[in-house]
Order: sequence, then structure tokens, then C-alpha cells
Amino acid sequence: MAKFEKIDLGLKEAYEELFMTDKGREEFRAPKVIDIEISKIDDFENHPFNVKDDEEMTKLMESIAQHGVLSPVVVRPKTYGDDGFPERYEMISGHRRMFACKKLGLEKIPSISRELSKEEAIITMADSNMYRENILPSEKARVYKMKLEALNSQGKRTDLTSTPLVSKSIAGFRTNELVGSTNNESREQVRRYIRLNYLIPELLQMADENKIAFRPAVELSYLTEKEQYQLLEIMEVEDCTPSLTQSQKFKELSRNGKLTTEKMSEILSQPKANQKEKISFSADELRQYFPKSYTDNEIKEKMVCLAAQYKARLDRNRDAR
Repeated sequence: MAKFEKIDLGLKEAYEELFMTDKGREEFRAPKVIDIEISKIDDFENHPFNVKDDEEMTKLMESIAQHGVLSPVVVRPKTYGDDGFPERYEMISGHRRMFACKKLGLEKIPSISRELSKEEAIITMADSNMYRENILPSEKARVYKMKLEALNSQGKRTDLTSTPLVSKSIAGFRTNELVGSTNNESREQVRRYIRLNYLIPELLQMADENKIAFRPAVELSYLTEKEQYQLLEIMEVEDCTPSLTQSQKFKELSRNGKLTTEKMSEILSQPKANQKEKISFSADELRQYFPKSYTDNEIKEKMVCLAAQYKARLDRNRDAR
């Protein structure tokens, strides 16, 4: 069937729909579930969510093996053949289900195919994934940015990559309000998440691992890339992370062109309200008591063991009194 014949078929279906009952028309318009070969489905371009082969994936695989795929994935046609029918599809919602099916060796997956523009696909992908639990800050940062750009593109915006991000009203709402509406987040919170995209990968990973709190991470995103790498080095040496107040100081100094490595060290060395006092030793102080063949980890393990023995001896002496 040629592509122009596909259009004729659509007109024929529209003509037949005119003579249907309301119930029949509703059933006719309902999305149809079809089995699509997994090999014909490509991942969503720049998919912002990580698909993890973890315990939850194992549970999903067990469920699919026992009951099948209970909720069809959503795809959109990507390329068409000469017969006018799709040759390849792009995954919109259902990457985890497809991953599980692949691991189980299944060849097809129940799917709903929808004709969507690139912008509609991004918005649908974003909204359908935001119900998930334990979404990482980096994932939210990427998906909110993608959705904002898609909404702005629908509004014919041309300055989507400018910084700071400028919102535009669509149907009475600012676009960054629409971005967070699915997840009940304010436009200011959306703005904060989008700022995380300006963090260097190492700091963004620390935000994902909760080694740096969310708000300090947002403030650090305003530092230049060079300043962020300089700060990362100092953080590793000092073995500490900045508080919100310290991060705000870094941001202000950076904005005025006065942020130096000396200033970073000085600010980081200031005690934080909730910071516990730490006991530290230099490698040379400890190594003189251990064989030269000992690694740093072996020394650490031995120190912990000796401390435990010392505590046990103190406990025995106390009980003997």
C-alpha cells in the first residue's frame, strides 16, 4: 500500500465513523493494543531516565514471566516503509518493561502506537515517567529541561538555550508551571532542578548520591566549569562538602569575579552548624607502625580492629569493678 493509499484508507475510516453509534465511535477511537517486535523499537532519543538492572527489575521480570505485560508500552512510528506502514518505532513510555522483556528473551511486546510530534512525544514521555518513585535529581533536571523546551517549542520559542531560562505564558500558564504540574512542583522548584544541568558530572553525581544536598547543589551550578572543578579538588582534600550558606558565598564571589581557590578553602574550613568534629591522621603518622607491604585499606581495617579490641578491654575492666 502506497503512502497516498494510506491517506485514502483514513478517509474511508472517517466516512464509516459517521454512521456509528456513540458507543461504537468510542470503541473505534480507543487506542488499539498491538504486539510489536522489540527489535523494531528504538530507545527514546536522549532518554533522561536510567534503567537499572536491580531488585525492582528482577521483580518486574518475575511478574512478566508469570502474568505477561499487564500495561502496554507506548510508542510512536519513527520511519515508514514503501507500503506506508511503520518500519521502526520510538519508545515513549515503557523502557523498563522492554528491558525486562529483552532479558526474558521475548520477541514482541504489547504496544499502543500513537502519531506524535517530537514535542508531543517529549511531553508524553516526561509525564508518563514522573509517577515513578526514587527519581534522581539528575533525572528530574534532564526531564524538566526537555519538557520546558518542548513546551516552548510548541509556543514557537527560538531562545530555548538562553540562560537564565525565561518563561512564556501558554494558555494562561507560565511554561515552567506547566512543566511541574504533573508532579505538583512550583515553577521555582522546576527552575532549581533545571539549574542542576549546569553542574559538572562529578558534582551532579554527588547530588544524586545525596553527598551534596539539593539546595547547595543548585547554588554551585552558578559557578563556572573551571571553578566547579577547582572546588571539587578542594572538597576531596578537605573531605567535606559545602553547606547552603557556603555555596551561596561561592555563588556571590563567582558572580563578582572574586572566587579563588584560596577563598574556597577559607570558606570550606569554616565550621558548619551540624558538622561533627573529625579525628584525622596523616598517612606517615600511621605507616610507621605497620609493615611496608600494608595497603591503606589494610591499615584502616587493622585500626578499626584494634579500636574494637581496646573497647572490649575497657568494658571487661569496668565490669570487673
